[in-house]
Amino acid sequence: MRIAITAFMSLDGVVQAPGGPDEDTDGGFAHGGWTHPYFDEEVVGGAFDEALGKAQALLFGRRTWQVMAAAWPERAGDPFADRMNAIPKYVVSTTLGDHELTWQNTTLIPGDEAVARLRELRAAEGGDLLVMGSSALARTLLREDMVDELRLMLMPVILGGGKTIFPGDGARRGFQLVSTVTSAKGVQVCTFRPAGRSE
Repeated sequence: MRIAITAFMSLDGVVQAPGGPDEDTDGGFAHGGWTHPYFDEEVVGGAFDEALGKAQALLFGRRTWQVMAAAWPERAGDPFADRMNAIPKYVVSTTLGDHELTWQNTTLIPGDEAVARLRELRAAEGGDLLVMGSSALARTLLREDMVDELRLMLMPVILGGGKTIFPGDGARRGFQLVSTVTSAKGVQVCTFRPAGRSE
């Protein structure tokens, strides 16, 4: 399986709380929902549709999984929502218990086993293991060189600070740009793969 990360990102690298004001206020973050003025169905929505279409399973950190689990099951009837609800899901957490996995088709990966378990999944046959949101998990995957595709939706806004997916370990990691599309609202959807790694 390929691990693919899809993320909304500001020009200064922030990925925190793209969906709504109460999604993630850690650190006093006050810009929740900052992506809304830049969203369009064709380019940005199309990028998510394409990513979900190639995914065999979804991979989340705890906070993102809880936000998604609270939202998607009640949207049944919409094709995107139906796909989100039906597809297998993995959540990495040190605090969730199996009895809390109320969103159908979810499997818990204990946090202390995450890197080893995800290496096993990545070595198995299959399609994409898609990560949406989940900044801490994405940062770990990048640090461990386990990311096969990075799709960034770069939005024309600076947020002045917040959570990022990039490791701060001082290591250099090369990527190659394999495609880019620009929306009418100025969003650049850029797909990267690690340098020297083919599809």
